[in-house]
Amino acid sequence: MIQITLPDGSIKEFPKGTTPYEVAVSISEGLARNVLAAQLGDHVVGLATPITENTSLVLYTWNDTDGKDVFWHTSAHIMAAAIEQLYPGVKFGIGPAIENGFYYDIDFMNYTISSDDFPAIEAKMQEIIAQRPKLVKREVSKKEALDYFTQKGDEYKIELIRDLEDGTITFYESGHFVDLCRGPHLFDTAPIKAVKLLNTAGAYWRGDEKRKQLTRIYGITFPKKKELDEYLTLLEEAKKRDHRKLGKEMELFTFSQKVGAGLPIWLPKGTALRERLENFLKKVQKQYGYQQVMCPHIGNVELYKTSGHYQKYGADSFRPITTPQEGEEFFLKPMNCPHHCEIYASKPRSYRDLPLRLAEFGTVYRYEQSGELHGLTRVRGFTQDDAHIFCTPDQLKEEFCKVIDIILYIFKVLDFKDFIAQVSLRDPDNKEKYIGSDENWMKAEAAIIEAAAERGLNTTVVKGEAAFYGPKLDFMVKDAIGRKWQLGTVQVDYNLPERFELEYVSPDQQKLRPVMIHRAPFGSMERFVAVLLEHTAGEFPLWLTPDQVIILPISEKYQEYALKVKALLEEQEVRTLIDERSEKAGRKIRDAEISKIPFMLIVGEKEEESNMISVREHGVGDLGSMSVDGFVSLLQQKIKQELN
Repeated sequence: MIQITLPDGSIKEFPKGTTPYEVAVSISEGLARNVLAAQLGDHVVGLATPITENTSLVLYTWNDTDGKDVFWHTSAHIMAAAIEQLYPGVKFGIGPAIENGFYYDIDFMNYTISSDDFPAIEAKMQEIIAQRPKLVKREVSKKEALDYFTQKGDEYKIELIRDLEDGTITFYESGHFVDLCRGPHLFDTAPIKAVKLLNTAGAYWRGDEKRKQLTRIYGITFPKKKELDEYLTLLEEAKKRDHRKLGKEMELFTFSQKVGAGLPIWLPKGTALRERLENFLKKVQKQYGYQQVMCPHIGNVELYKTSGHYQKYGADSFRPITTPQEGEEFFLKPMNCPHHCEIYASKPRSYRDLPLRLAEFGTVYRYEQSGELHGLTRVRGFTQDDAHIFCTPDQLKEEFCKVIDIILYIFKVLDFKDFIAQVSLRDPDNKEKYIGSDENWMKAEAAIIEAAAERGLNTTVVKGEAAFYGPKLDFMVKDAIGRKWQLGTVQVDYNLPERFELEYVSPDQQKLRPVMIHRAPFGSMERFVAVLLEHTAGEFPLWLTPDQVIILPISEKYQEYALKVKALLEEQEVRTLIDERSEKAGRKIRDAEISKIPFMLIVGEKEEESNMISVREHGVGDLGSMSVDGFVSLLQQKIKQELN
């Protein structure tokens, strides 16, 4: 017999070799019908996995992220099986589950493929699903695996196998389809009820632009057709909210191939919007004791060798800039933190100087692959709302908590209500990815966990997602239509102060190392504006929106009065437009509603004679007649409410 510990802490005995599915049956028939996968100890496994020793067990359904991952991983496998039947001889790269659905990278050889072919592939997938093939795991030797895919002529799988150790290789088989795969998978295809292929994209093999470009097909599946229908409705709403579309319509930003891919150009309205966001954060930071700094856009390569960024990110940076001086090289700045370390090191520091909080809206550059560029969310040049806090170890938790307070205030003001704080730790099984001692990592991770608990955050812990120099707290925000975005981030770093030999003098005159906190509440201005655009569908809060008021004269006779009202409003820093078109008032009101401008001021004979304005609020309706001063007071009150 073996002992299995369940999530509620209860311990049950089962015969050795019992499977997770059999445990589910012993708990309830309903659970057994819905269970998709399981976790034994630290590993997610399939339901048919024999349990051979005492362990903990968690059962996953569609309501769990790990359950969805297994569901969608199996769906990718089924899509590949369908494609192999329809397009004999194609070759397969990788096919993982992703946040929403799955994809598979495929070399279609001489076949052409487009979304027009999706219905046939979906039909073949449904045909395979209806046969309910089991997904059977089989351990194979490295030689057997190489022999199989050599016979198939699939050089992509052969390359993957060569990177694997003998004794760790498994195949998954369903019907006639065999794939190299670690799994886990569903027991069979029965839970999959609804299938939809979404789009295609190009993807370089193993992310290398020098390798062949494969065709990536994205898809999604659900256990109920109703859920698929709801998801497709959500996609349609997402298209309406696409920040690239809204940004163009609202004249916020543009791109130019002559300037370069992934390098956004901010137009006047977008620049003003960015400045308002920056000024908002600067005001908050000033209250918390931050000092603004400015650093160059380039740095000597030795700076990034000292920090470790050259070793870790050199391949993802723009090529070095050489100078007429032999051997001298500069990098476009990929990070702001090395420059801030040099600011700290520019003079001796005492414990009395700490905490030192340095903030910068610093533009950085990273060479994202062309296939991964996407509007403002993936760019090659972006501005981080960066700050670095240098403090004593005793000050660390308090400073970390204050950063959390800033992020929570920003989320409140901008109406991001639904979020999870993700504690991102290093991968304990792959420590070579990181720099620094085990002792420093343990202290840094403990500080983050304690601070998050102290502020009562809803947290989840993820191993392997830490920065290379330290653990972090990432804020994963759900927008208005339920999509998740990673926005604010806070990171604890014992390592860069060590690499830059930063010191402060303690009360007993010892030279000690400060601790460093990296933080960016917005993340980057580009990504944050993109997310905010899609979250609000372009209907920004009143304090932030590009145009707060539009004046609608009911005929050309009242243009002069409209100009007078505009001048009075602009004296009070109210952002105002006039609709000077010779259209009827009803048409102007409809167009202003579509433009999502918060307030319309209608002026005609009655308003001019009484020196008043008729006010209409977007999405609300008529607010009646009032003086310009009364209207300004109304705006100021609304903005005050938004910022409190």
